[in-house]
Amino acid sequence: MLKWLLIALPVAAFADVGSITELRGNGEVVRQNTTDKLAAELKLSIASYDDVRTGNGRLAISFLDDSILRLTEHSKIVIDDFVFDPDPSKSRLALNMASGTARFLTGALGRINKENIRIKTPTSVISIRGTDFTTTVDEIGRSLVILLPNEDGSASGEITVETAASVVVLNQPFQATMTTVAEAAPTRPVVLTGMTLGFIDNLLIVNPPDEITEAVDEQSGTTSNILDVDLLEETELDESELDDDELEEEIGRLDIDLLAVDFLTDLLEIIEVSAAEKAKVSELDGVKIEGVLAGFDQQNQTYTFVEGEILTFYRSVENTVDLELDKSGAYNISILTAGKAMDITINGGGENAITIVQSP
Repeated sequence: MLKWLLIALPVAAFADVGSITELRGNGEVVRQNTTDKLAAELKLSIASYDDVRTGNGRLAISFLDDSILRLTEHSKIVIDDFVFDPDPSKSRLALNMASGTARFLTGALGRINKENIRIKTPTSVISIRGTDFTTTVDEIGRSLVILLPNEDGSASGEITVETAASVVVLNQPFQATMTTVAEAAPTRPVVLTGMTLGFIDNLLIVNPPDEITEAVDEQSGTTSNILDVDLLEETELDESELDDDELEEEIGRLDIDLLAVDFLTDLLEIIEVSAAEKAKVSELDGVKIEGVLAGFDQQNQTYTFVEGEILTFYRSVENTVDLELDKSGAYNISILTAGKAMDITINGGGENAITIVQSP
């Protein structure tokens, strides 16, 4: 009898929790405790503990409770836990977002209590009491979370973003917060202006939204203390005759810092940028530059500097652009790299036109 009982015991298996219902480009699914790397394809079953990754592609997973998870390019997420029960209070879903950008829509039928849905990132835990939001995790774990609205513009619900230090609540359309490290509080929630749902999933940005950048700067300022004061700061060095242009001229190829790049990609695009922001004009060693700032341009993540008679334009984020030009020449430069568009004019432009198009 014991023999038959042992045979009747269930064998551990990978229980399907959903399937891939949308696919563009390539991706793969790495199954736990196996060496299997399954190429992403429509109708491919997704199991608990699957490690889902995208390359140059996007995909969507539909779970048994009708929740939908959409991943953009170069994203990685692990299905940590999924329990589906006829009683919504006993069902749960836990995801671990390692990198990239994901948009999550909770099930329209409410088959899992929203408070039983949690998404972890390297620096935060997101608890769901809303229905539609995005989260982006960069290469060092910083996490940007945005609550999206319903189609009628109203808030889709409420989510909480928690770290070891504090918790914030997002309950307004396009309200966002950012976590930089797990031990620090999230930034104060801010509402991103000029957003529409039509931009979601279609446009790419390199830098986080301006409102988030300001919130991070504000947080850094409010956490300072007396130990942060540099007593050498107020010295005669402040009265140096070096102006901004002279300081910019000192930047060279050895000053390029790839760690300064912000990889918060595939999220939303800030629209309604002021004309002043678009028409950046600066001068460097007699070279007039429009479209990006000379030296290091934080917003565009570009380096522009002069060495001898050579003007160099350098940018390395998703792809690398490295242009060396005669500084006395006039150029119209158009760059489209991984969804980021830049138009740059050198010395007023001219007949020399340079067009660069790079894929993600």
